[in-house]
Amino acid sequence: MAFLEFRGITKRYPGVQALTDVGFCVEAGSCHALMGENGAGKSTLGKILAGVITPDSGEILLEGRPIHPRDPLTARGLGIAMVHQELAFCPNLSIAENLSLGSLPTRAGWVDRHRLRSDARAMLREIGADLDPDRLVGSLTTGQEQVVQIAAAIGTGARIIVMDEPTSSLSVAEAEQLFTLIQQLRTRGITLIYVSHRMDEIFRLCSHITVLRDGRHVVTGPASDHTHDTLVRAMIGREIELHEPGHATRPVGVEVLRVEGLSSPGHFHDIGFTLHRGEVLGLAGLVGAGRSEVAQALFGLDPAATGRVWVEGRELRLGDPHAALEAGLGLLPEDRKRQGLVLSMNCRENTTLAILPRLMRLGWVDGSRERQIAAGFIEQLRVRTPGTESGVAGLSGGNQQKIALAKWLARECRILIVDEPTRGVDVGAKAEIHRLLDELACAGLAILLISSELPEVMALSRRILVLREGRNMGSLERPGFTPDRLIRLMAGVEPAQDPEQRGPVAAPLPRGGDVRSPSQSPGE
Repeated sequence: MAFLEFRGITKRYPGVQALTDVGFCVEAGSCHALMGENGAGKSTLGKILAGVITPDSGEILLEGRPIHPRDPLTARGLGIAMVHQELAFCPNLSIAENLSLGSLPTRAGWVDRHRLRSDARAMLREIGADLDPDRLVGSLTTGQEQVVQIAAAIGTGARIIVMDEPTSSLSVAEAEQLFTLIQQLRTRGITLIYVSHRMDEIFRLCSHITVLRDGRHVVTGPASDHTHDTLVRAMIGREIELHEPGHATRPVGVEVLRVEGLSSPGHFHDIGFTLHRGEVLGLAGLVGAGRSEVAQALFGLDPAATGRVWVEGRELRLGDPHAALEAGLGLLPEDRKRQGLVLSMNCRENTTLAILPRLMRLGWVDGSRERQIAAGFIEQLRVRTPGTESGVAGLSGGNQQKIALAKWLARECRILIVDEPTRGVDVGAKAEIHRLLDELACAGLAILLISSELPEVMALSRRILVLREGRNMGSLERPGFTPDRLIRLMAGVEPAQDPEQRGPVAAPLPRGGDVRSPSQSPGE
């Protein structure tokens, strides 16, 4: 009888089938790897086991008995805990207070501070952690926070711990400490489900491996049955057809962006690349590779960023979003609802948000011109909305993304950074956004594309730069794109190569807006 068994687990979100009929077994006391590409359903399955997400169908059996972890509290009562990739603590509270959240010890109606500290010391001591329970969580390193989260899991009597990308934000020393702790937990008979892309860690720590692909179970078996090559093939399992985008058949334009030695402590180091007019440069990498952080640094959102960046031959001042805007950069962020749009505003207001100073007349916004501009982009981008005054919150994900894109087109940016441009949109909207990005590149816009989906980054890019753990691993030209090669670079299986194949530096573009709408043909 299997210790833990998944049977027919299925989960669907609007427009996304996250898991389909997933089933496999986990042995007691094992460290069981859960692998797959970004979006394969690994984290979703882990969260279902930990009670964070409820499946649409299927069942989980623990020692032969069906269990129903409907919420994290229920899961904890079943002996199941999760160490999340994004650590969720109250930074203004102490370690002791965080460890006892939800079950604070009391005496005569007041929090028993003595017992609070005593319980925390016992939980930390059980995993060999030498931390002061009175220390604020906000003062801890990421590795120390993770240790506290493991202590919380062990302290609640967890027999099964799900670890979701546990080393994605750790230093080498912190990762080594975590590996030692994992071996200790296994010795004590605790079962670990280890969600990760990192093959060196998998083969070092895990006795068994399960691979998911596109939300479906592919294979489960002993780690000794696999090699790096067999895992890569299992994770990909398909040929990705590359449909040649229009911009890839045109001569590359002049260099508009040059990045050298771009670094940010704890996020990425010594990143360098060039971007040309009319080019789509893909930025690929696994979770925690530093892709979004690079985008934010280029847009001036990282005050700790260092290095040198030139836009059209002029050096850009880092850490200053206003300087990035004036230089012609635009950023379509990963989280459109929190960072790309103001949901309480309508389509007109969101479209013109970045150009309001240009629409001012005698201290007032020229409403007629504003409506005209918004209507033009709604028509051009085929946004499905009743009109310019419709609330953006009521639009579908794909149409929201088009409005977020319209904001930067209205500003006539010359370099557009797009981070996960089709996340959370349906298949039809995804195809439309792909078409728009290709048309914009054909019209002369330089695009830096960040995507977790290999088919997307391969289909749209002329070149792909691969990041791993915040460092350049190499770049591939379009004729050399293969899923196997990219996965190898992303997972560190293939050694790093020349990170940037630089072409000749052309003269900088003239100042002023000359990026045409997608419907216009580009100049030669």
